[in-house]
Amino acid sequence: MGGIALLARALGHQVSGSDAHVYPPMSTQLATAGIGLTEGYAAEQLQPRPDVVVVGNAMRRGMPVIEAMLDQGLPYVSGPQWLRENLLRERWVLAVAGTHGKTSAASMLAQVLAAAGLDPGFLIGGVPRDFGVSARLGAAPFFVVEADEYDTAFFDKRSKFVHYGPRTLILNNLEFDHADIFEDLAMIQRQVHHLVRTVPGSGLIVCPTDDAAVDQALAMGCWTPCERVGIGGDWSAEALAADGSHFRVSCRGQPAGEVRWGQTGRHNLANALAVLAAARHVGVAPEVGAAALSQFAGVKRRMERCGAAGGVTVYDDFAHHPTAIATTLEGLRQRVGRQRILVVLEPRSNTMRSGVHNRALPEALATADHVYVYAPRDLGWDAADVLAELGERLTVADRVETLVAAVAADSGAGDQVLVMSNGGFEGIHQRLLAALALPDSGNRR
Repeated sequence: MGGIALLARALGHQVSGSDAHVYPPMSTQLATAGIGLTEGYAAEQLQPRPDVVVVGNAMRRGMPVIEAMLDQGLPYVSGPQWLRENLLRERWVLAVAGTHGKTSAASMLAQVLAAAGLDPGFLIGGVPRDFGVSARLGAAPFFVVEADEYDTAFFDKRSKFVHYGPRTLILNNLEFDHADIFEDLAMIQRQVHHLVRTVPGSGLIVCPTDDAAVDQALAMGCWTPCERVGIGGDWSAEALAADGSHFRVSCRGQPAGEVRWGQTGRHNLANALAVLAAARHVGVAPEVGAAALSQFAGVKRRMERCGAAGGVTVYDDFAHHPTAIATTLEGLRQRVGRQRILVVLEPRSNTMRSGVHNRALPEALATADHVYVYAPRDLGWDAADVLAELGERLTVADRVETLVAAVAADSGAGDQVLVMSNGGFEGIHQRLLAALALPDSGNRR
């Protein structure tokens, strides 16, 4: 929604909005753009009377601002529908969908198109470091959008991505997520099928060779050519470094460039292949795309290095699903070898708090040398019990300051601290760096 506000402002509209507990980088983006942000959802937000209210999917019936909007008969529309009607209808949309990797792959794709001189517009659920903003208009025709499967609005329960009308679609992977709105994986696959129905026959769908859930969704009906990425697919990669930071690309068995970059993990290698395939669909040669990816600076809050203190490096990562946690940890492990990895986890997403992923969590965290879990009293499940198999490698606390003190006391020079949360986590990253910088911190393990 913040990105849509930025696009509306760029189109010349006067924009203001309301939200709760907004944190950087989105809060700083809005302030820089001169977009007024009011805390909370009081009915007074609708004064003076707006020409249109763009409603985010966090809004619910019963909220004063929503009840006032309906009582006053104000014109309203969902964010995805507004985007389609005001911007995307005239663009060649390149959409990135899937359970994992949407933000990273969409950021990579925008970077590749920009490096090729195509000046793409984009709307991404994070902040690509190459651009410093999560959305921009760009020049016609190309527009990259992160295509989220979450529902659209309280009055439109379809997935957001059915509004975007992509001509080029990356479908990275499919797993069960968003347990607050989906009962099972089949419900997500049905929404993906609806998305596939909107891609023209002259378009392209890029998908993996080894994802049965994706194959099942496409088997419901597909009218668009598909290119596969991965082993045995149209696009493949030969790893030249164990951590995925250097690899050689092949397209249908022919050399298609080399990537040497700062990203890690098999998941990012897969993202890169999908991006190169999508970029070629709009005319970017694979070698040009590979060279652009070698310059890719990454995304804020995706394995972002926050700093180092006392010889300890602190990273911020958005991972909040067992698969994402495991692949991120695997990539870091390949990079740092035997150096200790300390994970600080906040189970914050609706799905994580529901306990749906509890059985998969211990294995996802197995690569870590120690795991510190923030478990507030309203978490809904017993973190110590769920993660009991980690044994002495587990610390659970219901206060952030307790976790900060424990990490500072336990860590030592050379350790890697990986903070994983899809929220602000009470500013724990800078609090950790401050604690680690104190003369009596660290080296106590």
